[in-house]
Amino acid sequence: MNTGRRNVFLEDIISAAREQELPELVLKNGNILSVFTGEIFKADVAVSNGYIVGIGDYHGRTEKDITGKYVVPGFINAHLHVESSMVTPWVYAMEELKQGTTTVITDPHEIANVGGIGAIADILKFARKSIINYYVMLPSCVPATAFEHSGSDMDADDLVMLKEDPNVLGLGEMMNSVGVIEKDYNVLRKIRKFDDLVIDGHAPGLSGKELNAYVCAGIDTDHESTTYEEAVEKLRCGLAVLVREGSASKNLEDIIKGVVENHIDTTRLAFCTDDKHLADIRKEGTIRYNIKKSIMLGLPVVNAYQMATINAARIYGLKRSGAIACGYKADMVVLDDLESVSVCEVYRGGVNVKKMGESVPTAYTRGIENPVCPPRSVNIAPLRADAFVIPQQKEYSVIGLVKNQILTKHIRMTHEEVTAGLENGSVRKIAVIERHHATGSMSCAYITGYGLKHGAVGTTVAHDSHNIIVLGDNDSDMFMAVKELEKINGGYTIVADGEVKGDLPLEYGGLMSMKTADEFIPELDAVIRLAYDMGVDKDIDPFITLSFTALPVIPQLRITDCGLFDVDKFEFVC
Repeated sequence: MNTGRRNVFLEDIISAAREQELPELVLKNGNILSVFTGEIFKADVAVSNGYIVGIGDYHGRTEKDITGKYVVPGFINAHLHVESSMVTPWVYAMEELKQGTTTVITDPHEIANVGGIGAIADILKFARKSIINYYVMLPSCVPATAFEHSGSDMDADDLVMLKEDPNVLGLGEMMNSVGVIEKDYNVLRKIRKFDDLVIDGHAPGLSGKELNAYVCAGIDTDHESTTYEEAVEKLRCGLAVLVREGSASKNLEDIIKGVVENHIDTTRLAFCTDDKHLADIRKEGTIRYNIKKSIMLGLPVVNAYQMATINAARIYGLKRSGAIACGYKADMVVLDDLESVSVCEVYRGGVNVKKMGESVPTAYTRGIENPVCPPRSVNIAPLRADAFVIPQQKEYSVIGLVKNQILTKHIRMTHEEVTAGLENGSVRKIAVIERHHATGSMSCAYITGYGLKHGAVGTTVAHDSHNIIVLGDNDSDMFMAVKELEKINGGYTIVADGEVKGDLPLEYGGLMSMKTADEFIPELDAVIRLAYDMGVDKDIDPFITLSFTALPVIPQLRITDCGLFDVDKFEFVC
C-alpha cells in the first residue's frame, strides 16, 4: 500500500526526528488537532522525506510561522467515482487538493462498464503518477446486473490480474446484493478472491436477516444509507458506514442528526461523496463540505475531523495515513478556522500542493495519456421510426423521482392518468438505448417528477452500464437527442422543437471531458441552467438524477435497455 518509500529514508527520518539533521520543513506555532487524543494543542510540525518526523519544538531548513492557524490531517474521500465529475483524473485531483483532500479511494466501475480492463489500466496508469494519493477499488459488478447490456463483462479472473497493483486496496462496491444473499457462484468467487482485502458494499434498504447474510459474506463497508435508522442497523451488523453527500444523493443531514441525538460512537463512520459534479466540488468542496455541515448539525469538531481522516484510513488499511503524528505521511491541511473549514494551505507528502494547478502537465489536463479505452464509444443501431411508441395499456408502472435522492418510487397509473400527466407536464417518456455494440436493444416507459416543460434531455451517462438515456415530451425531439449524442461521441444534450439547445461533449468513454476545470465548469453550469430554464425541477440534478434511473440495484423502479425493472422483486415488470 505504497509504504515502501518510508523504509528507503528510514535512517534520514530518524536523524531528522532527533534534529541530528535539520528537517526539510517546519510549520511553526500551529494549533495541532490530534485525532488520537481529541486534543488541540500548540506545537511545531517537522517534516522530512514526505513524512512527519516530529511534533514539538523544532527548527528546519525551511520554516513557516503559522501562528493562530490549525493543522489537521489531509482529508480522505472514502468512496467516489471520478467519472461522475466528468473530467479526467488529473483535473479532478487538482480540485480535490485545493479543498484539502489529499487521498481519494475510487471505484472506476463507470468507465470499466464502457471500456473494461483497458479502461481500468488507464486509471491505474494515472494513479501511479498522481499528485494525490489515488487508490482504486476494483469494480466488482461489470455489469451491475444481468438485466442490461454494458460495454464490458468482467469476471473474477479479470480482477485478480490487477489485484497486486500497489494502488489497489480491494474489491469495489458489491452491488449485486441479491447474488450475494442467494449464493451465486460467480459473485461469491469474486468475494473469495478478495477476502484478504477490503470489500466495499452497496446495500440500499437491506435489513434484517438479508443484511446479516450480506455482511457475513465478507462485506466491509456501505455508502447507501439514506436514513439514520438504516445507518445504525448497518453499524450494529459490523459494517463501516460511509456517510454520503454528493450532487444527487444528500444523506449526511439525516444520518448525522441521528448520530448527534443518540450519542453514537463515530469510530466506524467516514465521509464520502460517491457522485459529485465538478462545479459543485469547486463551489463547496467534497470532504471539506461534509466536515463543515456536520459541525453545523452539532457533531463535535474532533469527531468530524476524525471521520474525514483517521477513520477512513483505518477502514481501508492505509497505514501511516490520516493523522498529524510522528511517522505519518505529511499530508496536512492548514486552516484559518476549524468550524468553517477555511483552507489556507494543503500539503501532500510535505509539498504545498494547493496552487499546483498552474503547472498541470498538458497531457493530463487534456486527457489520459495514450488511452487504452476505445476513443469511439457511441455505437448504436439505427432507430426505428416508432422507437419511442409505448403500447396502450389500462395501467402502467411509472418511475417516480424522489427529490434530493437517487431512490425512486414504483407508481401505478391508469391510461387516463398518464394521458392527463403528459398533457399537464407531470409525466414524460423515458427510454434507454444500448450504445456499445449496436445491438438495437432498447426500452421505453413513463416517468414523473422530472418537470421538463417541453423538448428532450439526453445523456450517455446512465449508471452503471452507461447506455444512452433520453427523456422528453415528444418522440421527434427524443429521436434528435439520441442522434446528437451519437454525433458528439457522448455527453449531455438538450433539444427542443427540432433544434439542439445545448451540448456538453464527454469525449472519453462518453463519461469524461478532456477539458480543464476552468474550461469545463462554465459549460457544465450553462447546460444545467438550460435544463432548469426548460422546467426541470430545481430539487433534482437534471443529469445525475436522470442517469441513476437506469441503475437496477437501487429501489424501487428502474429502466434498462432490456425493460422496466422492479428492484424490490428483482425482476422485470410484465
